[in-house]
Amino acid sequence: MRRRQALARVGQLRYAAGILTMARTPQAVWYGDQTPPQVERQIREVARDADRHNALPVFALYNVPGRDCSNYSGGGASNTAEYKAWIDAIARGIGGRDALVVLEPDSLALVPADCGQDDAQGTLTAARYTEVNYAVDKLEPLRGTRVYLDTGHPGWHTVNSIVPRLLKGGTATGFYTNTSNYQTDDANSWYGKLISSCLAYVDGGGDPAACPNQNWPRADARAWLEENVRVPPSRMKHFVTDSSRNGRGPWTPPPGKYTDPQDWCNPPDRGLGTRPTLRTGDPLHDARLWIKIPGESLRGEALATVVGLVGAFEGFGGTESFVRNIGDHTVVDIPLHYEAADMKARIAFDADEKVAGIFFLTPETP
Repeated sequence: MRRRQALARVGQLRYAAGILTMARTPQAVWYGDQTPPQVERQIREVARDADRHNALPVFALYNVPGRDCSNYSGGGASNTAEYKAWIDAIARGIGGRDALVVLEPDSLALVPADCGQDDAQGTLTAARYTEVNYAVDKLEPLRGTRVYLDTGHPGWHTVNSIVPRLLKGGTATGFYTNTSNYQTDDANSWYGKLISSCLAYVDGGGDPAACPNQNWPRADARAWLEENVRVPPSRMKHFVTDSSRNGRGPWTPPPGKYTDPQDWCNPPDRGLGTRPTLRTGDPLHDARLWIKIPGESLRGEALATVVGLVGAFEGFGGTESFVRNIGDHTVVDIPLHYEAADMKARIAFDADEKVAGIFFLTPETP
């Protein structure tokens, strides 16, 4: 409330309201690169706090060896043994409390063989499936834990290509789609239904290559499902979707302007999506979540550097936000509290009210 009053006095309540509403919307808590003792303690603290507030924490685990094919979000555990120890620590941290686990984004949609980082025998890809299976086998049996596996998003893998990977990933509650991407709610829900239906079809002895995918005309796909999948939703795999940044759907690059537009990486003019909810209207669709943190760059070097220096994010600071105009930009400073030190986020808006930059600074930076 103090922040709102301070921003209102300088006539910038509109900016403050949007930022604070976004920040206060329930979002996943991401873990990766911490040591086992660190992640065990941090997970336990969040799980206990959620339990006290009768809330369900969403943990995004992102530490698998060779994650992101060593690209912008590269990193992770050094080997399978190290990863298993990390997962063991997470299991201890969760204990018997409720938790929803988004297990290793891109782990199945982007295996080492996809990016030329494996040998002829597929050693690293086989290790990836071993690691994902270990995490499922360790976390899924916990009393209150539900584990969901990676499927990329509907603009990437077809149903026919991702289902075999899910089958190799282990027996989890279900799967998730669209993490860190911009596909629409409608596209994500339909993709999830097709994947769940294909899994049920394969479980009955069918071939995933025969399943309808997201590129089929929907009328044809529905007719196929009615004829071939007659399993009740209670016996099918469920799914969750990421709606954190899909409010305007995926970006279409201008034709001929970019040799490699990388439309997945911080595309311009996107917007927040549907708020998190358990009421999706689909018995297979367990939840829409904000898995990826809105405003966080997909080129994660800056945030990774901050976390490496001052530890995990623990909340907003106790001092007032500060707003000022610099040239054609409106600049908002928001105090942040991390594990080992305080920081502040500086967000700059241009004349069109679009975010022009986000910076992490020490509190004394003018």
